[in-house]
Amino acid sequence: MFITQSLKSISFILSRLVKDKFYLSAILLAPFFWFSLYYSGSTLTGLKWLTENPLLFLQLALLYPIVEELVFRGLLQETLWQTRLSRLSIYCISMPNILTSIIFTAFHFLAHPPVWALAVIIPSLVFGFFRDRYQHVLPAIILHVFYNSGYFILFGR
Repeated sequence: MFITQSLKSISFILSRLVKDKFYLSAILLAPFFWFSLYYSGSTLTGLKWLTENPLLFLQLALLYPIVEELVFRGLLQETLWQTRLSRLSIYCISMPNILTSIIFTAFHFLAHPPVWALAVIIPSLVFGFFRDRYQHVLPAIILHVFYNSGYFILFGR
């Protein structure tokens, strides 16, 4: 019963996502994010590392985004929605999303150079926006996997 309900919920969300112009715009913004990193001094690496270590690519492009979204948007942002902060927003960005994105970005300073860590704030706000919009973490997971896949294909590990 639970699995059937979950699959119906996922199917419903996916059917809405493909019709959502804002969501499609977020997907189309990914290349602008990647190229802004390139123009900020990042070096393209080529695809050789992908063929040498495909499991690392899957870890970076699939596993990490899923875990990060479940923790940050599924747990933290959801918990913040249960507080008074859910009533506050700046433009169309909720305060739970803003706080989650700040914490998410802060964690990226542990593994990335400062410029790259700071660059995470914009995609994070986008992921959080769609988590709020659909009241589900799946849209954020899909976007995060897409953004990370392009990033690691272009810039390597």
